[in-house]
Amino acid sequence: MKKHGKKYNESAKAIGEERLKEAALAIDLVKATAKAKFDETVEVHIRLGIDMKKSEQNVRGTVVLPHGTGKSKRVIVFAKGEKAKEAQEAGADVVGDQDLIDRIKGGWNDFDIAVATPDMMGAVGSNLGKILAQRMPNPKVGTVTQNIRQAVGEIKAGKIEYRPDKAAVIHCIIGKASFSKEALLDNFTALMSAVGIAYHPAHYDIVLPVGISFYTFATMSYTLDVYLRRALPAQNLLDYALFVTFFPHLVAGRM
Repeated sequence: MKKHGKKYNESAKAIGEERLKEAALAIDLVKATAKAKFDETVEVHIRLGIDMKKSEQNVRGTVVLPHGTGKSKRVIVFAKGEKAKEAQEAGADVVGDQDLIDRIKGGWNDFDIAVATPDMMGAVGSNLGKILAQRMPNPKVGTVTQNIRQAVGEIKAGKIEYRPDKAAVIHCIIGKASFSKEALLDNFTALMSAVGIAYHPAHYDIVLPVGISFYTFATMSYTLDVYLRRALPAQNLLDYALFVTFFPHLVAGRM
């Protein structure tokens, strides 16, 4: 059996045997067990239990976290003329058209999110489709738009995208361990409200298992997960989202 360090054991003791906890208490424990020398990131992972092969069950969208993520995102904008000027005034880190396309094709990759005006998408898609991959501007998440000022402003203010991976799990950052309990709870509630709206039970008349985990990450030897495992009608997701379960990730991985 693997031996754990002093900090890990102290955290496990503080969490206790009771696995089901209210979100407010869960956040208290996340903050209390964040003992790294840097400001740890608090992540939320939502296991939806949907069939990813069925497009009508997909859950995807964006939400502006009221207190941001604690991380500054580098935003690039593909735009010309007045829209380029609008992007610069809104705080975009890099703005350009063909020159920006050529720069990225040349290997530059120092950005987090790409935004584009509709008239630029033909050139962006044909030249950068494989390079940008998941960072390709997408109208479904508001990164292809004429309202560049609003798009850039929301991203800088803490707008995040949520969508499940191949295993039907959504992964999102909701802040830092240094955030107040109230700020983390506000961000968590905003995310779960958005996911709940996008989680359409009418499309598939079944009961789905939902899992929620959120933890602070320091090192692979010290990671705590939070899980909610419960079968529930999707329309009740928000009711159950305020309960979470804490236990070490090595145990969680065997469930």
